[in-house]
Amino acid sequence: MYQLITKALIRAPLSEVWDFFSSPKNLQKITPPAMGFKILAGGEGKMYPGQMIAYTVRPLAGIPITWITEITHVQEGSFFVDEQRKGPYAIWHHEHHFTEVEGGVEMTDIVSYTLPLGWLGVLAHSLFVKRQLKTIFDYRSVVIEKYFPGSRG
Repeated sequence: MYQLITKALIRAPLSEVWDFFSSPKNLQKITPPAMGFKILAGGEGKMYPGQMIAYTVRPLAGIPITWITEITHVQEGSFFVDEQRKGPYAIWHHEHHFTEVEGGVEMTDIVSYTLPLGWLGVLAHSLFVKRQLKTIFDYRSVVIEKYFPGSRG
């Protein structure tokens, strides 16, 4: 299993940060345009446990992949978890944690994942998956600065 952990300091009140990141409609805003992210169903309204969100992404050579995630846990203003139900990973478990700190909110993402296809998945991880995930989170840091000036990821 692989794990990616990122942290960002967001210069805004917890209520604003929570409202932004817990809204499925903002997923497209924080995903690089090259990924071709588009919500197909389930992204309406406020996030809740059991919510299923279907979308397409184009992570490799513009080939569309349907990805379905379930919001499995939500503790208002503190954390939420999304898990893949259908998509490119064998396992995808993404924790989003929000902690009030001096000057704003520390947001911590913990992504635990495995790839399918045995040794081919291991090879794909080393060739492009690891780098692509880092690129996605680097992009998100830029977007955070746009929506929450003075923040750093």
